[in-house]
Amino acid sequence: MISVACLTKGSTSDEAAKYLFGAHNDDINYTYHRMIADVFLSTAEGRTDYAIIPIENTIDGSVSLHTDWLVDEVNLPIQAEWVYPSIQNLIGSSTELLDDAGGLAYGRITKVMSHPVAMAQCTQYLKRHLPHAELEHVGSTSEAVRIVRDNPGLGWAAIGQVTAAADNGLSVLETAVTDHDNNFTRFLLVGDKPFTVRESAAHKTSILITMPEDYPGALHQVLSAFSWRRINLSRIESRPTKKKLGNYYFLIDIEMSLDTVLLPSAIAEIEAIGCQVRVLGSYPSFKYETAGA
Repeated sequence: MISVACLTKGSTSDEAAKYLFGAHNDDINYTYHRMIADVFLSTAEGRTDYAIIPIENTIDGSVSLHTDWLVDEVNLPIQAEWVYPSIQNLIGSSTELLDDAGGLAYGRITKVMSHPVAMAQCTQYLKRHLPHAELEHVGSTSEAVRIVRDNPGLGWAAIGQVTAAADNGLSVLETAVTDHDNNFTRFLLVGDKPFTVRESAAHKTSILITMPEDYPGALHQVLSAFSWRRINLSRIESRPTKKKLGNYYFLIDIEMSLDTVLLPSAIAEIEAIGCQVRVLGSYPSFKYETAGA
């Protein structure tokens, strides 16, 4: 049986994991954790085969904490990526937060809690309807729902998923409270074992490039190695090395498998100019429309 570490039951990560594995979920043993550090460590320490990591969102961009863990704290290859819609809802007690006519009484809500990424996805909604409410970040959306469940009568609400509301006996007070309709989260499956549950025609490779020094044209030389070979890059991001102020490494996602002729030669060219290249993984990439097929 495959063992998978994931953020708490009822979170977007939980829903996304079950979407990826699809019909194979009966063969999956899920281990749930409140903090992303414990998700990573569960797999890094060999207690689970894989970890589910939300890494990027349409609205909020890259999740810096999760990226830093992937790069600096553990050595877990990326085995698959997929996207999943992040549909956030306002959750709470209907008897406490609805008025006599059955409408949502915004004025009764004193606090809203959620994961910081989910909260950021609902910024305009919160400003428009709940500017008076205290906002509190917690480890996951499902944890926020549980906290609301365990503290009745205080006017607290959570931003989270429908499944979490049902699991905790709360109501969805308002659906789809995100600021944009096209709100998707990109997830990574990381671990030492290759992902063989399903196949995809699309593949990506993620690499980490560290420059030998900050000199004019260094990044241009790196990108040229891909450009003249017509290798498409889907993402490039700079992150601090944490060694010296102003020193950065570059995370690059490449729309090509490492099992080609062109990509290994591009990496060799980059290394030849003095850069360090670390391959974070070469893996199948699943779109939302096809991942569950």
